[in-house]
Amino acid sequence: MSDPIAFIGGGNMARSLIGGLVAQGRDPATIRVAEPVQALRDALAADFGIAVFEDGAQAIAGARTWVFATKPQVLRAVCESLAMQAQARKPLVVSIAAGITAAQLERWLGGDVAVVRTMPNTPALLGAGVTGLFATTQVDPAGREFAETLLSAAGKTVWIDDEAQMDAVTAISGSGPAYVFLLAEAMVDAGIGEGLPADAARMLALQTVLGAARMLTESDVDAAELRRRVTSPNGTTQAAIEAFEAGGLRTLVADAVHAARVRGAELSAAHE
Repeated sequence: MSDPIAFIGGGNMARSLIGGLVAQGRDPATIRVAEPVQALRDALAADFGIAVFEDGAQAIAGARTWVFATKPQVLRAVCESLAMQAQARKPLVVSIAAGITAAQLERWLGGDVAVVRTMPNTPALLGAGVTGLFATTQVDPAGREFAETLLSAAGKTVWIDDEAQMDAVTAISGSGPAYVFLLAEAMVDAGIGEGLPADAARMLALQTVLGAARMLTESDVDAAELRRRVTSPNGTTQAAIEAFEAGGLRTLVADAVHAARVRGAELSAAHE
């Protein structure tokens, strides 16, 4: 039997990762979850046949890997409550809490703990996400492999060597789905403004976003070339692209991503 793995927090992201582990063939008996909300505990136990607990100290008993899936604002208190056990067990710690640095986690757990910090995004709930991962020097190759296997259940993975770049990961992929949602929202509204029925505008915009995303991910052609291929000289697409460029779309996107990165760094500092 594999060593137990403990999840601290049993919300949506933890559920998607647990589902991925079970689908990969992990024995549900080796998965333990601490979750204070009874309804979530009951659903996890019923759906996956895993062991559930109200308290983190109970869930980590015997587990060599701890996955922190709590809200960032409560993570310090949770870690400090488990620091004595962390020092005794020296587990591999995997965190999916946004904005919390590996150094903060290690310090809150008493020091000298192997930490993998990850930043998944919400499409992970559909298995279509992407996750940035950073490992401290204490993480051995087996720990890196396990973390990648765990997060691959949620989609693609990208290793980041410099943790300072994790705020940029958050700005691109963590917050990024909202940028696409905003574009889709604007396209729907524009279609309605041009006289389309609301349901038609929505279907046209959403399927266009879906189709374009598939073209980007399923071909080996980059975004710039795909854009060029659908932009006929003096055609409708060129007229639209020129309007985007004249309006400063590229600068606006760069400013938005920068603002998200800066805010990510501010939030990390706030948890010190």
